[in-house]
Amino acid sequence: MEILTASAGSYPRIGSRPEQQRHRQAYAQWERGEISSEEFERVQDEVTREVIEEQVRAGLDVVTDGQVRWYDLISHFTRKLEGCKIDGLLRFFDTNSYFRQPVVVGEVRWLEPVIKREFLFAKKISSAPVKPVMIGPYTLAKLSINRRGVGLAELAHEFAGAISLEVSELANAGAKLIQIDEPAILKNPNDFQTFEHAIEKIVAEKNGTMLLIHTYFGDAAPLYKKLVKLPVEALGFDFTYSPRLPEVIARLGCEKELGLGLIDGRNTRLESEREVLDVLKKILPNVGSKRVYLSPSCGLGEYLPREIAFKKLQNMIAIAEKAGELI
Repeated sequence: MEILTASAGSYPRIGSRPEQQRHRQAYAQWERGEISSEEFERVQDEVTREVIEEQVRAGLDVVTDGQVRWYDLISHFTRKLEGCKIDGLLRFFDTNSYFRQPVVVGEVRWLEPVIKREFLFAKKISSAPVKPVMIGPYTLAKLSINRRGVGLAELAHEFAGAISLEVSELANAGAKLIQIDEPAILKNPNDFQTFEHAIEKIVAEKNGTMLLIHTYFGDAAPLYKKLVKLPVEALGFDFTYSPRLPEVIARLGCEKELGLGLIDGRNTRLESEREVLDVLKKILPNVGSKRVYLSPSCGLGEYLPREIAFKKLQNMIAIAEKAGELI
């Protein structure tokens, strides 16, 4: 078994040094009409290159583009879908970050690639494999304002249709592993059938790529038995909310690749080697896949200073090297 290290999503686009403030400055200039969209896009390209280079320099085996261009985790995708408008700010679960809430006013339709260009740019400049990340259909449906009057299952199905087309585009562009974030299902376990059917629709169109369903900000242990039956190749978990999950995995096992979110993406404290290795000792003997991914519990961009995020990744990689001795 390989123990790889991976990003879980976003990475801080702003740092403490003056040159690391340029994204914030350019965004303000763009909003005031002082620079063009093309000029702002060039700044975003530069910052994307910078955060990818930081992830590679830290030693990650799998990186993301840091979601530098994303205003938030929800509206980035939905603002380009037919049938959706973007409304005001709403708190994202129990965090101090916010998202612009989608309002569904018509049938949800995919019109054009949303993150394909972002992935291709990241893939071109990165020396490490790049993992595209998207929010999932159930979470989109659950966090949207539904003014169409259709049921949650139908709305999730429509979002799944849009996401499946995006996944197909990304697969054609060379994405080997795509992460679909579904935090909302952990708060609404009675909706599992709706969630499952939406994921199945995406799987049907995944065009040979691997899918990783990532959950966070909730306890995954009660749903673990159902999650491992999903027709996807990999699952990612936030262990900071799931203290019982290591024992559940040890008891029930897993044949899928796992994203082991043992590094707290919302806490500046660096994890000790012992606390992470003790959990891995419980989990790894019961995992039958060829590889697992040690990762942060969630994206780092919304919750940590940039310097701390980098140190977190370095510390995680040092622990992963030690963990290799457990195999």
